[in-house]
Amino acid sequence: MNFLITGAAGFLGSALANQLAREGHVVRALDDLSSGNEEILYEDVHFTRGDVNDRPKLWTLLQDVDCVYHLAARVRVAESLLYPREYNDVNVGGTVSLMEAMRDVGVRRVVFASSGAVYGDKQEQPLTEEALTLPRSPYAVSKLAAEYYVRTIGSLWGIETVSLRIFNAYGPGQQLPPSHPPVVPNWLRQAVGGGSLVVHGDGKQTRDFVYVDDVVRALTAAATAPNVDRSVINVGGGNEIRLRDLAQMMLDLVGSDADVIYTPRNDPGVSRMCADISLAKKSLAFEPRTSLEDGLKRTLEDPRFSRVKA
Repeated sequence: MNFLITGAAGFLGSALANQLAREGHVVRALDDLSSGNEEILYEDVHFTRGDVNDRPKLWTLLQDVDCVYHLAARVRVAESLLYPREYNDVNVGGTVSLMEAMRDVGVRRVVFASSGAVYGDKQEQPLTEEALTLPRSPYAVSKLAAEYYVRTIGSLWGIETVSLRIFNAYGPGQQLPPSHPPVVPNWLRQAVGGGSLVVHGDGKQTRDFVYVDDVVRALTAAATAPNVDRSVINVGGGNEIRLRDLAQMMLDLVGSDADVIYTPRNDPGVSRMCADISLAKKSLAFEPRTSLEDGLKRTLEDPRFSRVKA
């Protein structure tokens, strides 16, 4: 098949692009490199640097494409609080531009990478796709709005659409930006280097972590799965873990006696988050294969953590 992946130089995008290339597909990759790295893409991935709002460029890249994976987005929740307009421009405006370009060229299917963040704070767990969405950040709002645009434009113009609400993805190669880094690589770096693990709140809030390879399998399945048009599907590990327990698991794996510091004045985010993955099992034959402990061990094999230890 012929694929276009937007946001292809990011964490999930690059893992997906490289997997599709290994399977022998033709993969076109688009990324503006604002946070991605094209050097991690295989040589047979056809990379183009560009903006997802550049419609003429999209028209060119979409020629003869069977399916689009739309992963291009700004993804830092804390940053979105400060720059909601920019998040709207990229995450919502970029999605609309892509859908219009797909309509113009005649591409038949898109798989959109949404987020479990759209659900907001819910006491009833696990979260099903029918749960009321109450997004708490501009990032979450932008993902939910993009879902509606994907589904609505798709229904108007005969484009098959699948939105995957991905929960807390992690694994080797996940970016570590200087501000607001993802919790798994940040805490592993601190544990290996003997630094302190900072937990916002009391650490009793839960999250559902899903290993990158499992996310990629869900994404690849969504490109050809039957009877999923207009679907919204959770992709997670299907289990929740308290953040204080995650911190201790990391310290035990590393053999570290680093301190865990709790900062109750900072917003800890939603109190619980766990994905109901029944629909993913039914529609995508999706079953997480990597436990959290095994996934953390594989993530520790990332050379960056060896350098920290040295």
